[in-house]
This record gives sequence, structure tokens and C-alpha cells, in this order.
Amino acid sequence: MTRHLLRDDDLSPAEQAEVLALAVKMKAAPFQHKPLAGPRTVAMIFDKPTLRTQSSFSAGIAELGGNPLVINGDLAQIGVRESVEDVARVLGRQASQIVWRTNDQHKLESMAQWGGVPVINALSDDFHPCQLLADLLTVIERKGPLAGLRATFVGDGACNMGNSWLLAGATAGMHVVISSPEGYEPSGEIVAAAGKIAAETGGSVALDRDPVAAVANADIVITDTWVSMGKEAESQDRLAALKPYALTRALVAAAHPDAIAMHCLPAYRGKEVEAELIDGPDSVVWDEAENRRHAQKAVMAFLEERR
Repeated sequence: MTRHLLRDDDLSPAEQAEVLALAVKMKAAPFQHKPLAGPRTVAMIFDKPTLRTQSSFSAGIAELGGNPLVINGDLAQIGVRESVEDVARVLGRQASQIVWRTNDQHKLESMAQWGGVPVINALSDDFHPCQLLADLLTVIERKGPLAGLRATFVGDGACNMGNSWLLAGATAGMHVVISSPEGYEPSGEIVAAAGKIAAETGGSVALDRDPVAAVANADIVITDTWVSMGKEAESQDRLAALKPYALTRALVAAAHPDAIAMHCLPAYRGKEVEAELIDGPDSVVWDEAENRRHAQKAVMAFLEERR
């Protein structure tokens, strides 16, 4: 059966560890693995603005011996001009894999159902699994084995990064805490799914309204933009509600002395993250950005081997 990466818990704990170990190898020797040699084409569809996703996938596909094919979502109008099912049938006959950065998780699921080739979620409103694999790779580089580490996400816990940290962190056996104001908590379905995984891996998940208490003893402190793409109309309300949850040097000082600060970018300095923090020694954001390429290469190779 064709495998896909549509959400973080599509990978079992053993499979996540396998992908991350492969990413470590690929980063050390970026041109030795050629599962897409031919070159085989990988279609990349972008319905949303992109910088890191397009550049890291394009470079990664080329390093794997493949051909990156960029499809402009505004021109393709998938789901408007043509149904997702019809587009999936067409692209499945042109490409070996499909990478899609879009808003609707259900569209990704339809593409996976009808495409006949592996489909990778390059970001949806619900999940960001490729970013999480890059983040976990970064944590491994800085902290070593993931199991038992404590990761605290502060800010909008209902966003795709909050959801993905819950699922991927639990899969890795980490202790994940989400600190967000009322109305910005992750859904009960995601918390329950992550809790079920954590019970099997030895990790844990928790919600804590108090950001200072939530970061106590944290090894990793994470945030994301407060106004995600598509949420611009809510900007003023979001900025007011989330202001106490800004990632600052003072907040990181309340965590473990060796804690690292993470942000998937783009960052809005002076809002969700303090400028001096993101540019300072505790920040690992540039490693996260680079590791998108290595983690995504490992995902593509993993899925290609299981077709």
C-alpha cells in the first residue's frame, strides 16, 4: 500500500526514529543517496506563500537525483478549476511523489486517496509534519536522544505547529507542554491522540495556561507566528490575547539553563518573539531552516522505499 506523510502520527515511533536517523546520514553525506535517480519527478504544489518549503524541497529533490516540478497553485486552482480527485489522477501519472502546501487537510487526504503515489504534507492549517521532523533533527543535534526531553510550546496552541509538536513530540517519547490563552488551546481530539501515543512511548502531554510555569525545566521552548496565513482578519484580537505568551529572553531564563529556543519562521520580531532572543546564542532557528532539506530528503527516501 502506498504510504503518505499527511500528519505527524502517520509515522510510528520506530518509523520516525528511522527517518531521523536517515536524515542524520544524509546531512553528513548529502550526495550519496539517490533514490530519485533517473531523474524521477516530484511535483510540488504551492497554494500558499513559500520560501523555506520550496527552496528546501527543490534542493533536496535535486540532491536525491530527482527533478523538482513546481506547480503554481494560483494557476492550477485545484478544487476550483478541476477537482482534487482529477488532479491527483493526472499528477500521479506524471510524478513519483506529490508535495503539497495548502490550507485544507481534507484536500491532502483526497490527493493521497486518488494519486497512486506518495503525498507529503508540506504544510496545512492543521499540521506541519515536515517542519517537526526538521525540528526534531535539530534537537537531536543539540540535545542527543529525544526520549525524556521536555518541550514547551507557547502561543497559539491551536495552530498547525502546536498540533504537530503534540503528535511528533509524543511519538518521540518527549514531554510536551502547550501554554496558550483561553480560546487558543489545541483541540481535544489532538490532545487525546497525542496522549494515547505518549502512553505507549513513555512521553506525556499537558496544557498549562501560565507560560512561566509551563517552561519550568524545559529543554526546548518553541513558538510560532501569532497571525498565521489566512488569520489576518483576526490580527488585533490575536495580538492582544497572545501578548503575555511572547517568547523572550526572560521566559527562556525560566527554563532549563541549557534550553534552546525554536521558531519555524517567518518570525515577527517584537511580537511573538523578542529580536534579541532569535538572534542570540539560545536560538537554533537557522539550523531548523537548514534541516528542512535533510529531514524532507529522508521522508522522500523513506516513502519511495515503501511504494
